[in-house]
Amino acid sequence: MKIKTIFFLPILVSILVSETGFAQNIKPELDELVATLSETTTGGTVLVANNGNVLYRKAFGKAEIELDVAMEPRHVFRIGSITKQFTAAAILKLEEEGRISLKDDIRKYVQDYPSRGYTITIEHLLTHTSGIANYTGIPKFDGKVRREDMTPLQLIDFFKDEPMDFAPGEKFKYNNSGYIILGHIIETVTGKTYAEYLKEKFFMPLGMNDTRYDSPSEIIKDRVPGYGKDNGGYRNADYLSMTLPYAGGSLLSTVDDLLLWNGSVAERKLLSKGSIDSAHSRFTLKDGGSTDYGYGWRLGYVQESPTIKHGGTVNGFTSFALYLPEERIYVAILTNCTCTGNIELFASEMAAVAMGRPYNLTEARVSDKKMKARQGTYCSAGGAERTIRYEDGELLYFMRGGNKTGLVPLDLDTFRLGESLSVIEFDNENGGFMVRGLDSPVKWAKTNGQITALKSISLSQEEKEKYTGEYRLSQDRIFKVVAKDGRLFGVMGTNSEEILPMDSKSFFAKGIDARIVFDHDKQGLVTGLSIFQGNEKKAVKIE
Repeated sequence: MKIKTIFFLPILVSILVSETGFAQNIKPELDELVATLSETTTGGTVLVANNGNVLYRKAFGKAEIELDVAMEPRHVFRIGSITKQFTAAAILKLEEEGRISLKDDIRKYVQDYPSRGYTITIEHLLTHTSGIANYTGIPKFDGKVRREDMTPLQLIDFFKDEPMDFAPGEKFKYNNSGYIILGHIIETVTGKTYAEYLKEKFFMPLGMNDTRYDSPSEIIKDRVPGYGKDNGGYRNADYLSMTLPYAGGSLLSTVDDLLLWNGSVAERKLLSKGSIDSAHSRFTLKDGGSTDYGYGWRLGYVQESPTIKHGGTVNGFTSFALYLPEERIYVAILTNCTCTGNIELFASEMAAVAMGRPYNLTEARVSDKKMKARQGTYCSAGGAERTIRYEDGELLYFMRGGNKTGLVPLDLDTFRLGESLSVIEFDNENGGFMVRGLDSPVKWAKTNGQITALKSISLSQEEKEKYTGEYRLSQDRIFKVVAKDGRLFGVMGTNSEEILPMDSKSFFAKGIDARIVFDHDKQGLVTGLSIFQGNEKKAVKIE
């Protein structure tokens, strides 16, 4: 399929031309997706390109709420963890120059790093397989710390004594700490700051004039402020010292500059084919399994076509960029709010439109009997388990004790997984199913476990009131049952889930895999309950 872009100044019109010569204007479909995206956030910019040619470039919403300034496509955003591909590219460039090896032990560059008897390599850092604790996830990384400026070594000292999560190479776990160490390695080897090295080797040669390391004190032309959301309203983003995301998330850029960057990567302008191919390959773990991550890029699919992608979230901003190497289609979305909806979903849908293969997720009618036939317990090759159960007219998918996701029928054998772009395809011959979506397909085999459909019964308001009250699980843990708008809810702390009665004693939670069995005395009064969510938890009613 060939893409042709026609310019009618001052308006850009995008035309998709098939091999048969059929022309389709993709702008209305992209406009519709942008309109839906705009409902979830303050503002942003979108760019869709093919083979380096811009098909669609648009801004939406507000760049600055307080002054009522409209967003423009040239505006500059924090890009968060999209920064990681720049860090990975810098590391690969140093390897090409013979200045480092990806197999180097990190203690070569951080001599006092406590590796606890393991060899942690640069490659482990790149692939999020080091087992090092993720500093942004540890309790002491609180609001006070986030305002402090730190040098790279001070930041490494902040997390280096935390316990390891696993042995290097055994598992994948997304890890910002690894990219902090990579930034320090770049500075140690080159004698330049991370910001200086990227500017000299990447930004200036490519003409990426609006891409740079963020600074809260400098005046940066066209930079937009970031926002968050509380209680349904927008607020200014919390302050974050940009020394802390560092080589894992401190860059600023625009959709135009990101297109230039992607072109340089795709055309091997700054790195060799071997380096790029390695960066865009799945990493193999010690047990032979593979991850959906290379060096600084995630790997996935759009309409079963391979993608190279990454997202970013940092105080006040959400971003996503993906590239389809076979179709040479690039999509970048930058927004100035951490409240933005599923940005990867929007980017993937835009890419599918640009491919000429938009997603068709129209719901089909499937009988209750045929949906019940899909019930069961299923296991993956790695030993993970999922359950599919029919509850009150809906087929639900969940892990033990986890949140339930609705399965929407697209035909007899294919179901959409909630509001995602993932589908479950059932294998009628072997009894299992395949999950296909934005990441690698996963095959699930049906086990011998029996699953019974759940159906709620009706209770009068008087009957429902019998169950309301507080139940003590432990000295400092109270579970509440409250009635609201004619329904019953189980409440633990700030979490609330509707519970539905199956009989006079047993209830099931609507949104999570949990059941409650109430205890009654001889007079029929409720005296306590047991919660089954993975393990049993008993509670006594507080009178």
